[in-house]
Amino acid sequence: MEEGNTFVNLTRELRIRNYSQKTAEAYLSYNQDFVRFCHKDPRAVNTEDIRLYLDYLAQHRSASTVSVAYNALLFYYKQIWHRSFFINIPHPRKEKHLPVVLSKEEVGRMLAILENPKHKCILSLLYGTGVRVSELTHIKMMDIDLDRMTLRVFQGKGKKDRMTILPLSLKGILKNQQRLKKPDDFLFTRHRSGAGFTNGRGNRLTEMTIQKIVALAARRAGIAKTVSPHTLRHSFATHLLENGTDIRYIQELLGHAKLQTTQIYTHVAITILKGIKSPLD
Repeated sequence: MEEGNTFVNLTRELRIRNYSQKTAEAYLSYNQDFVRFCHKDPRAVNTEDIRLYLDYLAQHRSASTVSVAYNALLFYYKQIWHRSFFINIPHPRKEKHLPVVLSKEEVGRMLAILENPKHKCILSLLYGTGVRVSELTHIKMMDIDLDRMTLRVFQGKGKKDRMTILPLSLKGILKNQQRLKKPDDFLFTRHRSGAGFTNGRGNRLTEMTIQKIVALAARRAGIAKTVSPHTLRHSFATHLLENGTDIRYIQELLGHAKLQTTQIYTHVAITILKGIKSPLD
Protein backbone atom coordinates (compact mmCIF):
# COMPACT_ATOMS: atom_id res chain seq x y z
CA MET A 1 0.00 0.00 0.00
CA GLU A 2 1.48 3.33 -1.07
CA GLU A 3 1.86 5.97 1.64
CA GLY A 4 -0.12 8.53 -0.38
CA ASN A 5 -3.16 6.24 -0.45
CA THR A 6 -2.71 5.01 3.11
CA PHE A 7 -3.91 8.24 4.67
CA VAL A 8 -6.70 9.24 2.28
CA ASN A 9 -9.32 8.18 4.83
CA LEU A 10 -7.55 10.11 7.59
CA THR A 11 -7.46 13.32 5.54
CA ARG A 12 -11.11 12.91 4.56
CA GLU A 13 -12.27 12.21 8.12
CA LEU A 14 -10.41 15.24 9.50
CA ARG A 15 -12.02 17.38 6.80
CA ILE A 16 -15.50 16.01 7.52
CA ARG A 17 -15.09 16.72 11.25
CA ASN A 18 -13.99 20.26 10.44
CA TYR A 19 -10.58 20.06 12.10
CA SER A 20 -8.42 23.12 11.54
CA GLN A 21 -5.90 22.96 8.70
CA LYS A 22 -3.05 23.24 11.19
CA THR A 23 -4.31 20.26 13.23
CA ALA A 24 -5.02 18.20 10.12
CA GLU A 25 -1.51 18.80 8.80
CA ALA A 26 0.03 17.87 12.15
CA TYR A 27 -2.03 14.65 12.44
CA LEU A 28 -1.12 13.60 8.91
CA SER A 29 2.57 14.42 9.43
CA TYR A 30 2.93 12.41 12.66
CA ASN A 31 1.13 9.40 11.22
CA GLN A 32 3.37 9.46 8.15
CA ASP A 33 6.43 9.78 10.37
CA PHE A 34 5.27 6.88 12.52
CA VAL A 35 4.80 4.55 9.53
CA ARG A 36 8.29 5.42 8.30
CA PHE A 37 9.65 4.82 11.81
CA CYS A 38 8.22 1.32 12.25
CA HIS A 39 8.35 0.26 8.56
CA LYS A 40 4.92 -1.35 8.77
CA ASP A 41 1.58 -1.12 7.05
CA PRO A 42 -0.90 0.66 9.40
CA ARG A 43 -2.96 -2.53 9.59
CA ALA A 44 0.02 -4.41 11.03
CA VAL A 45 0.85 -1.87 13.75
CA ASN A 46 0.67 -3.04 17.37
CA THR A 47 0.92 -1.51 20.85
CA GLU A 48 4.69 -2.01 21.10
CA ASP A 49 5.23 -0.09 17.85
CA ILE A 50 3.31 2.87 19.25
CA ARG A 51 5.22 2.75 22.54
CA LEU A 52 8.60 2.61 20.79
CA TYR A 53 7.70 5.61 18.61
CA LEU A 54 6.42 7.71 21.53
CA ASP A 55 9.52 6.80 23.54
CA TYR A 56 11.71 7.88 20.61
CA LEU A 57 9.90 11.23 20.43
CA ALA A 58 10.14 11.68 24.20
CA GLN A 59 13.93 11.45 23.95
CA HIS A 60 14.22 14.01 21.17
CA ARG A 61 11.18 16.31 21.37
CA SER A 62 9.21 18.32 23.93
CA ALA A 63 6.40 16.84 26.00
CA SER A 64 3.84 18.93 24.09
CA THR A 65 5.09 17.46 20.80
CA VAL A 66 4.75 13.92 22.16
CA SER A 67 1.21 14.78 23.28
CA VAL A 68 0.21 15.97 19.80
CA ALA A 69 1.75 12.85 18.23
CA TYR A 70 -0.17 10.66 20.69
CA ASN A 71 -3.46 12.37 19.78
CA ALA A 72 -2.67 12.05 16.07
CA LEU A 73 -2.04 8.30 16.32
CA LEU A 74 -5.01 7.81 18.63
CA PHE A 75 -7.35 9.50 16.16
CA TYR A 76 -6.10 7.52 13.19
CA TYR A 77 -6.00 4.07 14.70
CA LYS A 78 -9.13 4.41 16.80
CA GLN A 79 -11.38 6.36 14.41
CA ILE A 80 -10.18 5.00 11.06
CA TRP A 81 -8.94 1.50 11.86
CA HIS A 82 -11.09 0.94 14.97
CA ARG A 83 -8.19 -0.45 16.96
CA SER A 84 -8.52 -0.59 20.75
CA PHE A 85 -4.89 -1.04 21.82
CA PHE A 86 -4.61 2.60 22.94
CA ILE A 87 -6.39 1.78 26.19
CA ASN A 88 -3.07 0.26 27.34
CA ILE A 89 -1.04 3.37 26.47
CA PRO A 90 -1.49 6.27 28.91
CA HIS A 91 -1.52 9.83 27.60
CA PRO A 92 1.89 11.45 28.12
CA ARG A 93 2.07 14.03 30.90
CA LYS A 94 2.68 17.58 29.74
CA GLU A 95 5.34 19.76 31.27
CA LYS A 96 3.90 22.66 33.23
CA HIS A 97 5.55 26.02 32.68
CA LEU A 98 4.44 29.40 33.95
CA PRO A 99 3.89 31.89 31.12
CA VAL A 100 6.38 34.68 30.53
CA VAL A 101 4.69 37.99 31.42
CA LEU A 102 5.88 41.51 30.69
CA SER A 103 5.42 44.37 33.12
CA LYS A 104 3.29 47.31 31.99
CA GLU A 105 6.49 49.36 31.89
CA GLU A 106 8.12 46.84 29.54
CA VAL A 107 5.12 46.90 27.20
CA GLY A 108 5.29 50.70 27.25
CA ARG A 109 8.99 50.62 26.30
CA MET A 110 8.30 48.32 23.35
CA LEU A 111 5.55 50.59 22.04
CA ALA A 112 7.66 53.71 22.57
CA ILE A 113 10.53 52.53 20.36
CA LEU A 114 8.25 51.64 17.41
CA GLU A 115 8.10 54.35 14.74
CA ASN A 116 6.21 52.38 12.07
CA PRO A 117 2.46 53.01 12.72
CA LYS A 118 1.47 49.56 11.44
CA HIS A 119 3.96 47.82 13.73
CA LYS A 120 2.78 49.89 16.70
CA CYS A 121 -0.84 49.00 15.93
CA ILE A 122 0.06 45.30 15.69
CA LEU A 123 1.75 45.36 19.08
CA SER A 124 -1.06 47.41 20.61
CA LEU A 125 -3.75 45.00 19.39
CA LEU A 126 -1.89 41.92 20.60
CA TYR A 127 -1.54 43.42 24.07
CA GLY A 128 -4.80 45.39 24.14
CA THR A 129 -7.14 42.62 22.95
CA GLY A 130 -5.40 39.38 23.96
CA VAL A 131 -5.83 37.81 20.51
CA ARG A 132 -3.56 35.05 19.27
CA VAL A 133 -1.17 35.90 16.44
CA SER A 134 -3.09 33.61 14.06
CA GLU A 135 -6.28 35.46 14.96
CA LEU A 136 -4.63 38.84 14.45
CA THR A 137 -3.58 37.96 10.89
CA HIS A 138 -7.20 37.11 10.02
CA ILE A 139 -8.82 40.32 11.30
CA LYS A 140 -10.96 41.95 8.61
CA MET A 141 -12.39 45.45 8.70
CA MET A 142 -15.91 44.03 9.13
CA ASP A 143 -14.79 42.48 12.45
CA ILE A 144 -14.09 45.90 14.00
CA ASP A 145 -16.97 47.69 15.75
CA LEU A 146 -15.82 51.17 16.79
CA ASP A 147 -19.25 52.16 18.15
CA ARG A 148 -19.15 49.38 20.73
CA MET A 149 -15.32 49.24 20.78
CA THR A 150 -15.37 45.48 20.29
CA LEU A 151 -13.51 43.08 18.02
CA ARG A 152 -15.08 39.92 16.67
CA VAL A 153 -12.58 37.08 16.52
CA PHE A 154 -13.94 35.05 13.63
CA GLN A 155 -13.38 31.30 13.86
CA GLY A 156 -10.54 31.44 16.37
CA LYS A 157 -8.92 28.39 17.94
CA GLY A 158 -11.36 25.50 18.08
CA LYS A 159 -13.35 27.01 15.18
CA LYS A 160 -15.21 29.32 17.57
CA ASP A 161 -16.25 32.96 17.24
CA ARG A 162 -15.87 35.27 20.22
CA MET A 163 -15.86 38.95 21.13
CA THR A 164 -13.07 40.86 22.82
CA ILE A 165 -12.48 44.49 23.79
CA LEU A 166 -10.76 47.17 21.70
CA PRO A 167 -8.48 49.77 23.33
CA LEU A 168 -9.86 53.32 23.07
CA SER A 169 -6.34 54.52 22.20
CA LEU A 170 -6.61 52.73 18.84
CA LYS A 171 -9.97 54.21 17.81
CA GLY A 172 -8.40 56.95 15.67
CA ILE A 173 -6.06 54.75 13.63
CA LEU A 174 -8.71 52.05 13.16
CA LYS A 175 -11.28 54.64 12.07
CA ASN A 176 -8.81 55.88 9.47
CA GLN A 177 -8.37 52.33 8.18
CA GLN A 178 -12.14 51.96 7.86
CA ARG A 179 -12.16 54.97 5.56
CA LEU A 180 -9.39 53.51 3.41
CA LYS A 181 -10.46 49.86 3.23
CA LYS A 182 -13.45 47.78 2.29
CA PRO A 183 -15.29 45.62 4.89
CA ASP A 184 -13.83 42.40 3.45
CA ASP A 185 -10.22 43.66 3.46
CA PHE A 186 -7.71 42.34 5.98
CA LEU A 187 -6.58 44.93 8.52
CA PHE A 188 -2.90 44.00 8.13
CA THR A 189 -1.64 43.27 4.64
CA ARG A 190 1.70 42.99 2.89
CA HIS A 191 2.82 45.52 0.31
CA ARG A 192 6.07 46.56 -1.31
CA SER A 193 6.96 49.59 0.78
CA GLY A 194 6.66 47.61 4.03
CA ALA A 195 5.80 50.77 5.96
CA GLY A 196 2.48 51.99 7.24
CA PHE A 197 -0.87 50.59 6.13
CA THR A 198 -2.13 49.93 2.64
CA ASN A 199 -5.49 51.03 1.31
CA GLY A 200 -5.75 48.29 -1.29
CA ARG A 201 -6.50 44.62 -1.20
CA GLY A 202 -3.52 42.41 -0.53
CA ASN A 203 -2.26 39.23 1.07
CA ARG A 204 -2.63 39.20 4.80
CA LEU A 205 0.45 39.66 6.93
CA THR A 206 2.02 36.35 7.96
CA GLU A 207 2.42 35.09 11.51
CA MET A 208 6.18 34.86 11.01
CA THR A 209 6.38 38.54 10.05
CA ILE A 210 4.50 39.54 13.20
CA GLN A 211 6.71 37.32 15.35
CA LYS A 212 9.78 39.09 13.94
CA ILE A 213 8.23 42.53 14.58
CA VAL A 214 7.53 41.66 18.22
CA ALA A 215 10.92 40.04 18.87
CA LEU A 216 12.79 42.98 17.34
CA ALA A 217 10.78 45.50 19.38
CA ALA A 218 11.63 43.60 22.58
CA ARG A 219 15.35 43.55 21.76
CA ARG A 220 15.40 47.25 20.90
CA ALA A 221 13.56 48.00 24.16
CA GLY A 222 16.30 46.17 26.08
CA ILE A 223 14.05 43.40 27.39
CA ALA A 224 16.00 40.27 28.35
CA LYS A 225 12.95 37.97 28.39
CA THR A 226 12.05 35.83 25.39
CA VAL A 227 9.15 37.78 23.92
CA SER A 228 6.69 36.49 21.31
CA PRO A 229 3.18 37.58 20.29
CA HIS A 230 1.83 35.06 22.80
CA THR A 231 3.80 36.81 25.56
CA LEU A 232 1.62 39.88 24.93
CA ARG A 233 -1.49 37.70 25.22
CA HIS A 234 -0.21 36.37 28.55
CA SER A 235 0.49 39.93 29.69
CA PHE A 236 -3.02 41.06 28.68
CA ALA A 237 -4.63 38.35 30.81
CA THR A 238 -2.30 38.81 33.78
CA HIS A 239 -2.67 42.59 33.90
CA LEU A 240 -6.47 42.31 33.70
CA LEU A 241 -6.40 39.89 36.63
CA GLU A 242 -4.14 42.21 38.62
CA ASN A 243 -6.56 45.07 37.91
CA GLY A 244 -9.37 43.08 39.54
CA THR A 245 -11.17 41.75 36.43
CA ASP A 246 -13.22 38.63 37.16
CA ILE A 247 -11.34 35.58 35.86
CA ARG A 248 -14.51 34.29 34.16
CA TYR A 249 -14.61 37.43 31.98
CA ILE A 250 -10.93 36.95 31.15
CA GLN A 251 -11.72 33.37 30.14
CA GLU A 252 -14.34 34.66 27.67
CA LEU A 253 -12.03 37.34 26.25
CA LEU A 254 -9.25 34.79 25.69
CA GLY A 255 -11.61 32.17 24.24
CA HIS A 256 -10.58 29.43 26.68
CA ALA A 257 -12.93 26.45 26.73
CA LYS A 258 -11.98 25.61 30.32
CA LEU A 259 -11.58 27.96 33.28
CA GLN A 260 -8.66 25.78 34.40
CA THR A 261 -6.66 27.05 31.41
CA THR A 262 -7.20 30.66 32.44
CA GLN A 263 -6.35 29.98 36.08
CA ILE A 264 -2.65 29.65 35.26
CA TYR A 265 -2.52 33.47 35.31
CA THR A 266 -3.30 33.44 39.02
CA HIS A 267 0.19 31.98 39.49
CA VAL A 268 1.95 34.91 37.80
CA ALA A 269 -0.26 37.80 38.93
CA ILE A 270 1.68 39.84 41.52
CA THR A 271 -1.33 41.39 43.29
CA ILE A 272 -1.06 38.95 46.22
CA LEU A 273 2.75 38.81 46.18
CA LYS A 274 2.98 42.57 46.58
CA GLY A 275 1.34 42.29 49.98
CA ILE A 276 3.84 39.73 51.24
CA LYS A 277 7.05 41.02 52.77
CA SER A 278 10.25 39.02 52.32
CA PRO A 279 11.88 37.89 55.61
CA LEU A 280 15.11 39.43 54.32
CA ASP A 281 13.47 42.87 54.46
